Amino acid sequence: MRALRRTAVVVLTLLATVLVAVPGQAADGTAQAQRRLNALGCDAGPVDGRAGTWTRTAVVRFQAANRLAQSGSLTASTRSRLYGAAPVRCTARPVPGPRTGRRVVVSQTQNWVWLVRADGRVLAQGGVVDNPRYLRPGTYTAGAKCGRAARIRDNSDASGRLRLHHFTRFAACGIGFHQIPQYRSTGAQIHADFLLGTDEAESHGCVRVSRAMSQRIWDFATAGTKIVVLR
Repeated sequence: MRALRRTAVVVLTLLATVLVAVPGQAADGTAQAQRRLNALGCDAGPVDGRAGTWTRTAVVRFQAANRLAQSGSLTASTRSRLYGAAPVRCTARPVPGPRTGRRVVVSQTQNWVWLVRADGRVLAQGGVVDNPRYLRPGTYTAGAKCGRAARIRDNSDASGRLRLHHFTRFAACGIGFHQIPQYRSTGAQIHADFLLGTDEAESHGCVRVSRAMSQRIWDFATAGTKIVVLR
């Protein structure tokens, strides 16, 4: 009887140790991944060991850049690539597609945009939020459409409640690039920058970008600039 009791105590002690250790180990693993993702420009946010939305979107950005299934989970293949010898940085992706010349390239699969100079060098790149139901793959041209201005520095949505900063039109009739919409009443964005580069949000047809990227596109995509949208 005493032997059985001793065995039970040992088993319970081992179980308690496992239950305490596993969460800590999981947090350590998540923090390690966050540090690595941040080092690769994927923006995992604070290194806090919590696998929340911010970290999940960073994993998606990494998976997209490295041609992995975009699950947002640290799968075995994702970890292997993340800690491997030469992972692709989230912010240094090669430009997709065979086209050449000065252009803006949007990949709807990667949720990413590149500003490409005439010599093929990338001026800037970054995440986007779009909506493939409204914007189809194809080649477009920046400029006025349907009698509407090509560029509106302080545009509004149909309700007038949202500011669409640095609106740069390229598709009929109201589709263009702009900063993530801001509430005019508060100045707050309708969603965080860290959702860019993922399908965690969707637009009403336009291509949402960060404030810095909206300025880059505004300066780069003057009338006549080629816009290439790839699936």
